[in-house]
Amino acid sequence: MPDSDAAETPDDETDPSVADRARTVLSEKGTGMAQDLLFALAWVGLASLLYDFAFPTAPRWVLYMFMLAGIPAYFGFFISLEVAKERSAR
Repeated sequence: MPDSDAAETPDDETDPSVADRARTVLSEKGTGMAQDLLFALAWVGLASLLYDFAFPTAPRWVLYMFMLAGIPAYFGFFISLEVAKERSAR
């Protein structure tokens, strides 16, 4: 059983604040996060347009299948993008 009387160590100045951590994450992964968000918005928009206009009489589960198809499409797109970058670097 832990000693409940033990004093907790106060947060010292070396612990980064939430804002500092957010800045660090955004500076390291900001471009990738923006690409992910852009792909997600484009995919959801495309799937919604297809469901609403190309297949207006389709059942609701078709929309969900369009949305789920975005998962392999995401990985396929970014893997093929990496392969294309590697080939162009040769």
